[in-house]
Amino acid sequence: MATVIADKFNSNTESENKVSNNEAGDDGRTTEKAALATKAAGAGRMKYIDPKKILDWLKGLGAPAFGILAFLALWAVLAPQVDTSLGSLPGPVEVAGQGVALFDEWSAAQDQKAEFYAAQDARNAAAVESGGQTRDFQYSGPPTFLDQIWTSLATVALGFFLATIFAVPIGLICGLSKTFNAAINPLIQIMKPVSPLAWLPIVTMVISATMTDPDPTLPKSFVISAIVVMLCSLWTTLINTAIGAASIDKDLLNVGKVLRLGWFAKLTRLVLPSALPYIFTGMRLSLGVGWMVLIAAEMLAQNPGLGKFVWDEFQNGSSQSLARIMFAVIVIGLIGFMLDRVMMLLQNLASRNRTV
Repeated sequence: MATVIADKFNSNTESENKVSNNEAGDDGRTTEKAALATKAAGAGRMKYIDPKKILDWLKGLGAPAFGILAFLALWAVLAPQVDTSLGSLPGPVEVAGQGVALFDEWSAAQDQKAEFYAAQDARNAAAVESGGQTRDFQYSGPPTFLDQIWTSLATVALGFFLATIFAVPIGLICGLSKTFNAAINPLIQIMKPVSPLAWLPIVTMVISATMTDPDPTLPKSFVISAIVVMLCSLWTTLINTAIGAASIDKDLLNVGKVLRLGWFAKLTRLVLPSALPYIFTGMRLSLGVGWMVLIAAEMLAQNPGLGKFVWDEFQNGSSQSLARIMFAVIVIGLIGFMLDRVMMLLQNLASRNRTV
């Protein structure tokens, strides 16, 4: 009897072990299937990477890089062959070296500024302990190249803002009213081609006569340069805004009449969304014109920006001046390119999100 029970127990144990082994085998096969499925999915994802797209991307990146390298090589070969009153024309290496030197000058100026304010804080602390009066002075060191870049950016930003707030409303009225457009169009066509060099004496005299405060909030040279930028850059925005407002679908205007929309509602809900791509195109062109005009305005108005830096280096006439001027020209071009990209991005966002 005990033998029979033992045999049954052994047989049950063997069957349980077989079941366990089968389950383990199933788990192993399941794990293997999962790994194969993951590998297949990864392979499927790899198949979606189109080599043609990668090749096109490399071509799109390689062509500009090749063009830049070819220009630098041609510049390096031809520059030593051009003799000027300040020596031979500097090549890319010399210009890049002056860029590094300008950055080092900015770093040294920042250290001097920090030392100045640290010494001033120490004097004020000692004055407080002794019961004396504290005095706070502003650091008055000469502006560095980076400081002049920020000044130019602030100047063109103010001029561009003034141009926009004048040009957009006038352009909308021109686009909606044929009579107003016919009245103002001759003035636009006359003022649009006027050079900034012609505007500068007029603006200088007007600003000098109106800003009589001995300590104005904004320097006169800064205001003069900004207004010259405004006068030369607002016309493109004005014309494009007028075209955008005039090209609105007449059916939309008829719908506005049916819904009895007021003047402001029609302007904000119908006219502006339709004219927005034109407005941003005009603003983009105006910003480019304003940045180009700014350098000439700063040269003559002596606004401490990039234009004044170029003029001062030209007047300096040292052996490094030509390389510094060329570096400033490259920086001016790069900043203009970046400003154009920013405006193009804003234009794309406005076109994508308009409601009409």
